[in-house]
Amino acid sequence: MYKIVHKKALNPTVTQMEIEAPLVADKARPGQFIILRVDEAGERIPLTVAGTNPEEGTVKVIFQIVGATTELLNHRQEGEFIQDFVGPLGLATHTEGIRKVCIVGGGVGCAIAMPLAQEFHRLGAEVTSIIGFRSKDLLILEEEFRECSDTLVVMTDDGSYARHGNVTVPLKEMLDAGETFDVIITIGPLIMMKFVTLTAKPYGVPVTASMNPIMIDGTGMCGGCRLTLNRDGKRVTKFACVDGPEFNAYEIDFDEAMSRGRMYVDFERRAREEVCNLFKNA
Repeated sequence: MYKIVHKKALNPTVTQMEIEAPLVADKARPGQFIILRVDEAGERIPLTVAGTNPEEGTVKVIFQIVGATTELLNHRQEGEFIQDFVGPLGLATHTEGIRKVCIVGGGVGCAIAMPLAQEFHRLGAEVTSIIGFRSKDLLILEEEFRECSDTLVVMTDDGSYARHGNVTVPLKEMLDAGETFDVIITIGPLIMMKFVTLTAKPYGVPVTASMNPIMIDGTGMCGGCRLTLNRDGKRVTKFACVDGPEFNAYEIDFDEAMSRGRMYVDFERRAREEVCNLFKNA
């Protein structure tokens, strides 16, 4: 059992928790993830490591309440426990030799992007961060990004805060002005990552995308997290849990990934409604 030592609502649909898991805290690196179960009957869900405190033995995770399991998890309070917390899984972010990086995060994907920006800042790289949200009410982690970014641009789709527009607007402005990066790392909704990749492609800047497909066991055995890459004229299957979660964005078949990601949307909605009804009637 793993104790919840801290819980904080970042916005109405996104929650941050710190979980007591000393072995994971000691080993986890930026870009890796864990898989948890809320209780013995629960499903496994992957969550990216949003930070660690090895001295305290805690791991920070940030999640959006979208399905039954995240609804159940959100009802756990400080001092309570979750059943399983397994990790670290996946490959850590490649940082060697990168001196100038652009981090592009969207929505709850900023929870994944933020520890990457912090790590590159810690290593002495020049960090440009572009973060986007649908509206001001959904904004998260602005101050954390500001502390570790040499340049920070905040975008809202509806113009309710900071700049009006999506994250590709300032990215294209920077590239048009001759700005160069060793790599652009994009994390967020698949459609956003697809268009970040398309925006950068004419300029020849390497782009890495962090993928979060359907995942069950986290060891590459179930095949649920498979992705199709277009590599050297061939279509290659990789598994996000063991080969990723980060991939060369120019190789990813985003359209297939989006199609697969929509497979269980209705099921997730109905399952969450059932959980909500259980708590209402309790």
